[in-house]
Amino acid sequence: MSAYRLAVFGCTALLAVGAAACGDSSDDNGGSTTSSGSTPEASAGNADTVILGTTDKVAALDPAACYDLGCQQVIGNVYQTLLSVPAGQNKPAPDAAESCEFSDPKTYTCKLKADLKFSSGDPLTAEDVKFSLDRMLKIEDPTGPYTLLGSLDSVEVTDPTTVTMKLNKVDSTFPFILTHNVGAIVPDEVYPADKIQPEAKIVGSGPYKLDKYTPNQQAVFSANPEYTGPNKAQTPNFIVQYFDQPSALKLAIEGGEVDVAYRTLSPTDLEDLRNKADQGVKVVDGAGTEIRYAVFNVTKEPVKDKAVRQAVAQSIDRDAIAETVYKGTVTPLYSTVPAAFPGSKKSFEEAYGAADAAKAKAILDEAGVKTPVELDAWYTPSRYGSAEADMWNEIKRQLEATNLFKVNLDSTEWDQYKEEAFTKGTYYFYGLGWFPDFPDADNYLTPFMRDGGFFANGYENKEVNDLLDEQIATDDSAVREEAFGKIQDIQAEDVPVVPFWEGKQVAAVREGVEGVEKTFDAAFLFRFWLVTKKDS
Repeated sequence: MSAYRLAVFGCTALLAVGAAACGDSSDDNGGSTTSSGSTPEASAGNADTVILGTTDKVAALDPAACYDLGCQQVIGNVYQTLLSVPAGQNKPAPDAAESCEFSDPKTYTCKLKADLKFSSGDPLTAEDVKFSLDRMLKIEDPTGPYTLLGSLDSVEVTDPTTVTMKLNKVDSTFPFILTHNVGAIVPDEVYPADKIQPEAKIVGSGPYKLDKYTPNQQAVFSANPEYTGPNKAQTPNFIVQYFDQPSALKLAIEGGEVDVAYRTLSPTDLEDLRNKADQGVKVVDGAGTEIRYAVFNVTKEPVKDKAVRQAVAQSIDRDAIAETVYKGTVTPLYSTVPAAFPGSKKSFEEAYGAADAAKAKAILDEAGVKTPVELDAWYTPSRYGSAEADMWNEIKRQLEATNLFKVNLDSTEWDQYKEEAFTKGTYYFYGLGWFPDFPDADNYLTPFMRDGGFFANGYENKEVNDLLDEQIATDDSAVREEAFGKIQDIQAEDVPVVPFWEGKQVAAVREGVEGVEKTFDAAFLFRFWLVTKKDS
């Protein structure tokens, strides 16, 4: 059955799939209403349910197995972390913690707020925080984010509300890391210490609790009555409907089966919806830090030769990609660091300027490379939206138009793609996308540039590693930004990756829906609690 046919037609239809979404306080996930709280009601004039449609996939609902945007959006609304990034900001602020501070460069202590509770009604204590972090490192799920805790050495509980984290190195990004779902707090009495929690038993302490989840179809949430933090849900019930295709998502927002269509509508669909503002749908956008780029496996011919990689970088017309493929919904990118972050530098623009076949030829001629260079290029067709194929066909067209390259273009679905690219190292020129783990330039450099990056492309550069060590060991913004700039210059010179574009966050919303644009910022978390819908 298609995702479109499973679309929800208002609250009445939900009774068949999960009454909790319509205000019933009971559920089977440990999130029932207790005497200490009651399910919030919609404010006057607002509907009690908002339905969001998306084509994102959910890999897991346990934070220990989630390192993907689809599941992070769920986890960010159901669980708390010690720190979080408030909407519209780009620095960590207390969430479950009352305060956090470094007592020395390798000791980070957080004191919890008083009377925190999970949606089950059980208290949230420092023991739960320690358990959650220890568990993340113990499980080491290959699809999880545990590697982000590489600088964490040990966790100690000083008292029921105080936890102290000892680091194995100075790490100025550690507070940022704790805002990621790698730091999501789970109850030690419910979650196993050494394996993943079943989807049917998800318990958190965030603004919403998960009442019902049907993989690839629907997630049903209601406001957590035990939540006492600043991010109280303005809409009592929130539903996420999962779609297979952008075309089905577009039909759903046009037909009113969903109130918000978020990730991912095609550029053509967005253009069409912008022209239908008078038909009850509008497109809203805001800050975003999504990027798209290609990786070179520098151990493989023909891209083992730096001149070949530089000539590719010299031949890419980012403006044409942005306008032709994405209808102006993305911006050309000249570094892997988006413009929103301090320290971002347009190093590729400085090094290569506009696309120029003559300059690309000169690079190859000087290195003695015979042309045309035959390149095998790969992309994955579904993970990054329907425009990915169009982008790679445009890249093939651009490269071949120089008469310097012959491009053989192929694609595979994500599960096989990541195995061939990362594990086996089969691919040597292939596309990837990146969303932030946390809003800091380090998160767009360290994963790409240190010792082959997470994609293990064979690139190594001691100067880069030293600069990465230098910037992470200080909170002096001037020192960090200078190091970031040098790394980006080396990136443009060595070209282990080549950036294409950065994109805003974009959604289509039905008339009466408000608050979506408030959640669009560099943290890339869709905050359910900010969204409301006028009661019709």
